[in-house]
Amino acid sequence: MEITTRPTITVSERDLERLEGMLASLSNDQPGVEALREELDRAQITHAEAMPPDVVTMNSRIRFVVEPAGKELEVTLVYPRDFTGSPDQLSVAAPAGIAVLGLAVGQQIEWLAPNGQTVRARILDIPYQPERAGDYLL
Repeated sequence: MEITTRPTITVSERDLERLEGMLASLSNDQPGVEALREELDRAQITHAEAMPPDVVTMNSRIRFVVEPAGKELEVTLVYPRDFTGSPDQLSVAAPAGIAVLGLAVGQQIEWLAPNGQTVRARILDIPYQPERAGDYLL
């Protein structure tokens, strides 16, 4: 996955720790591993308690639109181990999951799909964010 626009992203220390642990258990040739590592390497890291309320964190419920399809989605961003295949979940290991992690409401990111098409995701709303709700154990 080649990201073509790189907006500033913010990741909590807790999410970073868990994601790095997850990545350590995966082989580098698995899809998305390198792209997720690159995103984490460029992220601004903050304490969970100081996380801005409008930023996509792990286990957040997010509404975003994917272009050029114009498809609006509302999903929960989950770890691969929690992904059940439900249409209201998005794995952080999937291209769209990697793309939205750490974005704030109103931000957008673009990446090249395997077919060479540019795909863009824009965050519309975050109905639920664990940090905002005080759920630090998720």
